[in-house]
Amino acid sequence: MNNKKEFDFIGKRKIFFTIPIVIAVITIIVALILGVPVDIEFKGGTMLTYSYTGTIDTSAVQKTVEALNLGTVGVTTGSAFGTDVETVQISFSSDEGLTAEVQAGVTDTLVSAYPDNTLVLVNSQDVNPSAGFSFFLKCFVAVIFSFILLVIYIAFRFKNIGGWSAGVFAIVALAHDVFMVFASFVFLRLPIDANFMAVILTILGYSINSTIVMFDRVRENRKLYGKKLTIPELVNTSINQTLGRSIKTTITTGVAILSMCVVSLICGVESIVSFVFPMFVGLLAGAYSSIFISGPLWALWKTRPGADTKKKK
Repeated sequence: MNNKKEFDFIGKRKIFFTIPIVIAVITIIVALILGVPVDIEFKGGTMLTYSYTGTIDTSAVQKTVEALNLGTVGVTTGSAFGTDVETVQISFSSDEGLTAEVQAGVTDTLVSAYPDNTLVLVNSQDVNPSAGFSFFLKCFVAVIFSFILLVIYIAFRFKNIGGWSAGVFAIVALAHDVFMVFASFVFLRLPIDANFMAVILTILGYSINSTIVMFDRVRENRKLYGKKLTIPELVNTSINQTLGRSIKTTITTGVAILSMCVVSLICGVESIVSFVFPMFVGLLAGAYSSIFISGPLWALWKTRPGADTKKKK
């Protein structure tokens, strides 16, 4: 048996469980008070495209339009297809599209605010949220289906240590990771869009790996020590043994993701930042849940009152 001093994850589980609960409560309160920004592709709304000359600051344009209080605003630049005309596209995410009068008001505001850019409205388009909802639904089905497959896989792979319960708590850990990504969007006021779904699907695949490694170590230690270790001692030892790997993997991946985030900020590519930073949050959440949530929860379940009696029956 390893006599090396180990950190007591199980003994301090109440602290580790409390932290995400507090974050969840704060997230829900903020979401209820400030609302959750939703991108136009999921909520619907209106897209206005303007041609312009010179150089235009998209951040300044966004602030100017947001002051009109017409819903969640997104601003992107590009060029008209097949021409050299530079365009700035402004999307207004709302339950109803903007009327012609309101669109005219937006145009007058922009022309007055940026007289040197010769802004001209070249296209106005109402967006139906049905396509975005269909995409969201498909992603949701994919997540649920992956949850089911993961539970079945873990149940059979770790059947010697109570695989079904291990699978369920691995999914609980994944649900934690998903919520933390959602929290990052709420706190940063990023609109729920395709980036959100992409981050969720990526984090699910990344996070489950560390959790499976931890349960694999639990299984191997059960074979090695048998009944010499109690369930809490078994989990505690297993987490400590996989801790170094988890930390190194998280740091390595985290540095790469943060580097992308910094470069994107310097280059002003906001669409990449809205993907990369929530990805970093999800990465940290995945490391946290693999170390502090899935194993301790499983140990708590296996040592619950009456667990031994049910097993004997």
